[in-house]
Amino acid sequence: MMGPRKEAQPALFYEFSLEDHVPEDHLLRSIDRFVDLRNIRAHLADFYSHTGRPS
Repeated sequence: MMGPRKEAQPALFYEFSLEDHVPEDHLLRSIDRFVDLRNIRAHLADFYSHTGRPS
């Protein structure tokens, strides 16, 4: 064998869609139709860092 041994590296980025992985008849889809989560970020703001993601 010539040169260094090469090992396969996992992908750094990949595509993933929940829409493709949650079945149409799953309970979460029916809940999503009735629950409005648009304002949830404001309620959880105190749990997030104000200076970005801390080390």
